Order: sequence, then C-alpha cells, then structure tokens
Amino acid sequence: MSNTSQIINVGLRLSETARQNPDGLAVAMPRGRDAAGKRIYQSLTFRQLDDDTNLLADGLASMGVRPGMRLVLMVPPSIDFIALVFAMFKAGVITVLIDPGMGRRNLIRCLADSEPEGFIGTGLAQAVRAVLRGRFPRAKFNVTVGRRWFWGGRTIAQLRARKLDDGFRPAATKADDPAAIIFTTGSTGPPKGVLYRHGNFNCQADEIRDFYRIQPGEIDLPGFPLFALFNCAMGVSTIIPDMDPTRPARVDPRNIIEAVRDWNVTQAFGSPALWNVVGRYCEEHRIVLPTLKRVLSAGAPVPPHVLERMTAAIGPDGEVHTPYGATEALPVASIAASEVLSETAARSALGAGTCVGRHFPGIEWRVIQITDEPIERIEDAQTLPAGEIGELIVRGPVVTSEYVTRTDCNPLHKIQDGDTFWHRMGDVGWMEVVGTLRVPSANGTRSVSNTCDRFWFCGRKSHRVTTPTGTLFTVPCEAIFNQHPRIYRSALVGVGPPGEQRPVIIAEPWPEQRPNSREDERQLLAELASLERQHARTAAIRDFLLHKALPVDIRHNAKIFREKLAVWAARKLGVRLAQK
Repeated sequence: MSNTSQIINVGLRLSETARQNPDGLAVAMPRGRDAAGKRIYQSLTFRQLDDDTNLLADGLASMGVRPGMRLVLMVPPSIDFIALVFAMFKAGVITVLIDPGMGRRNLIRCLADSEPEGFIGTGLAQAVRAVLRGRFPRAKFNVTVGRRWFWGGRTIAQLRARKLDDGFRPAATKADDPAAIIFTTGSTGPPKGVLYRHGNFNCQADEIRDFYRIQPGEIDLPGFPLFALFNCAMGVSTIIPDMDPTRPARVDPRNIIEAVRDWNVTQAFGSPALWNVVGRYCEEHRIVLPTLKRVLSAGAPVPPHVLERMTAAIGPDGEVHTPYGATEALPVASIAASEVLSETAARSALGAGTCVGRHFPGIEWRVIQITDEPIERIEDAQTLPAGEIGELIVRGPVVTSEYVTRTDCNPLHKIQDGDTFWHRMGDVGWMEVVGTLRVPSANGTRSVSNTCDRFWFCGRKSHRVTTPTGTLFTVPCEAIFNQHPRIYRSALVGVGPPGEQRPVIIAEPWPEQRPNSREDERQLLAELASLERQHARTAAIRDFLLHKALPVDIRHNAKIFREKLAVWAARKLGVRLAQK
C-alpha cells in the first residue's frame, strides 16, 4: 500500500455521514423495559455521535495523548464503545482491541505485548491494569468508563464535560498510518496482534458496502461488535443487540427477534452459532422476519441446516450470505445461501469441502503447494492447478501487512512480491473454475481461465492429519460424519507425530440425541464407523469417540479447538504424546 498525501481517516467517514444525514439514527442500545414490559432504547443521531466523538478526541488530546500512541480499549458493546473507537480514530490513536473472553493468561500477555501507553476501559479493566501496573510500564494515559476508584486518570464523563476546543481538527492520517491492533482468536496458536492501517479499514468499508449493495438508511443488528464500526462509515444505523458477544451460542433468540421487529432491521451479522439458535427458534415458533433482507454469517463454515432455517426465517426477497476471510484479511470471498443449498451443499456432504464462493473485486488469490516453512519470495511458491488441494494466499488493499506482536510469525505468513506482498491464510483447499471468460483475439475468441473461480475450504493447514498412507483434511472428512442425524458436529484430529499420526473422529451429538446408555453409545459409534467405510477419503479412520461439547473459540463459538481435542483423544485412547 503506497503512502500518499491524501488524508485517509476512518473517523472522517462518520463526519461525512453526519453532514449528509445529521438527524438519521446512528446507534441505539437497549436500556431496560418500561412498566408495560416494552423495551426502552437509548439512541444518538449521526450528528450527535459525530459531535460526541469530536469532544472525546479533543479530550484525549487535552490529556497529552498524541497521534501514533497505542491505547487499549476495553469497553463492552455500547454507544460508548462506538463513540470511543471513532474518537480514537480522529485522535490518530492506535486502538488496541482484544477479546476479554480469550482467557486471563492470553489476555494479560497480549495486552503486555502490545506495549500500550494507556487504557480506556471499565472500572474492572482499570482495576486489573492498576494491580498489574508492572506489566504495563508505559500506560500513563488512562480513562475510566464508569466510576473511578483508587487509580488515576480521567473519566469519560470528564472528557464529555469539557467544551470543544475551537482549534480541534481530526488527525490528518494517511492510508499507511496505523489505526488499530486487533488480535486473532488464537484458535490455532497464541493470539497475534494484527496491525490495521486507515487504508485497510477504508477499503474494507467500501468493499463490503459495494459487494452487498448496502445503502445509507439501512438498519443493522451486529452480533459481533467490530462489525458495527462499518455501519457508521456507510450511513447505516446500528442497533446493539441484548446479548453477550463472547457467548453467541447462548444468545436468547427472543432478544434478537424483538430488536429486529422493534426497528424493522434490514441486515444482521452473527456467527453460525448465533444463527443456529435463532434459526431453530424461528422454525419451532413459525416466526418470519420480513424486514430482514440480508443476513451475514462468518467465523467458521456455516452448516446447511443453519442456512436453510435462516433463509426460511427472513423475507422472500432476502438472502443469507457467508463472507469468508480472517482477522488478517477481510473480506476475501462470499457465497449466498441460495447457491450453497441448490448446488454446493450436496458436494460438501460427500467430502468436497466447504465452498466459500468467489473473491471480492479487490482480492487476488492463488492456491500454492502446502509447506510449513517460510516462503520469502513469490517466485519460491509453487502455484497448483485447479482441483488440487493446497494453501491459499491472498493479496489486496484489505490485506494487513504485519503482526506487531508475535512478530516471529511474519516470515511464516507474508510472501514478498516486488513492492507488494501476499498473505498466507493458513487455510487449505482447492480452486474450482466454474466459468471462463470469452474474449476476442486475432484468431477469433479465446478462453481465459481463473476469471470465474470459487475456493473450496478444506480446513486449517495446521489441523491436517498426516498418516503413513497420506494426508487427511478436516472439513472434507468431518462432513461425512456430520450427515448422521444424531451428530451436531465432529472434529478430525491426529494423535502422534506428523507423518505417523493416527486419525481420530470426535463427534458431538445433538443435545437431544446424546446416548442414554452404554449400549446406545456403542451403537452410535458403530454407525459412525459404518459411514467411514462408505467413503474413500475416510477409509483410514479407525477410531471414533463421542464428546458432550467440543471446545470452541470465544469470538464466534464456532471454531473448534482441535489441538485440545488431540490431547483429550490421546488420553482416551491411551496413546503417549510426543515430547515437544
């Protein structure tokens, strides 16, 4: 991404929306209920939100905060969260965003590794920061959201009580200037801090808006807090749902349905775990939400049964979409439920993988030979033909350039290509050419391939199981066993050293289908083994185990922690793990 003299600050997109639609609804959040039980909401217009963010940005500057400083933001989804993020953009601050549910050890390590110069957070976050002040020696600029106790610094109320300085101007950031550090989920190793630049965010907003044809004035219900930030940049209203964003699988579906109906919500984003709960509730109670015309689900492959239920729960002209990407590169591709249910789901059930669709216009992609070693230059990568499984690499303006914590991982994920770079997604799969572009030439016409291609996701590279007879990939194998009517989901893991691994399928039954006796359990395991024998790609699997609830990531409650399951499986099978 080249540096230019043009000012690119994502915070200014909110200001532009406020200029065009000052009285439009920017954000609303639930604030209890009235005596009749009706939900009460607090809300701000775009002009009010823009004014608030200016005041907060100016307040940070009055404390001595300067552009380029790193400040941790630890505030739950709320009006304050959205206001503070845009205020920090306008102040030129590098916002450190982290999932509080990743576990205490990971949380403290990630915060310390980011070397923050201050914290903006709740009283609990500030109390932890104060107690562990030795881990954050540079954290001098601190703002408490809520009541301040024994620690120093300002409160958000004090920042808002000031009068805006007449000379306030948002930071004149450029596309290459850092905007945020966002941590990966840590589903395949320790979480890594991804550096986002203002140009990345700016292009993300444009790509998402244009691809899904999102219009100003639409109303969005984001089940993932960060998605709400795109709304203000697109002139879309945000309705903050009543849910714990770190536990989407435990959402009360009635709260989601109520918010959609209260505000005539047109778009909603959530993990597959969230839509699984909402879709099952809507099916059971015959609920249809006709205003919803666009449902987005991401974070892990979305099962067809979730797509079917949510398609039935929205208006007849609506569509469910499953965008694909990663913390380091988003968005990469997308596919509609109508395409999945009419075509690709049947192939997925037979072990083809999960089709994630076609790439966004700003993305280039390739499938290369799998390797666990660094690839310094693109010339050193072997591009594979369509139909052959390899690892996916991507390039484009939404692709982030580096990790700023766990920097040792940069050589493993970035490939230099002249003045640009490719990002190794860490995912394996294969490319399918579903159409060719016919173009005129001197001899008539010719076909240009790879212009209309789709990527089929076969799992994480680090999760592949390498046996003495070959390599097994998680998603294609698991799909075979997920067809059993009693199985909710399953996980393929390898026990033993790479190259000599013993493949094991660990299946999680639906709660209402769990075995009620030892005999029932043996029967279910025998039926899973029977499925294995019907498919060539699973013929090497001999071990099957049942698990009450597979461990999943905090962010989406959908990515399975297969590393933990491999240890569990080894213990159950009495296999000694190799020493690291």
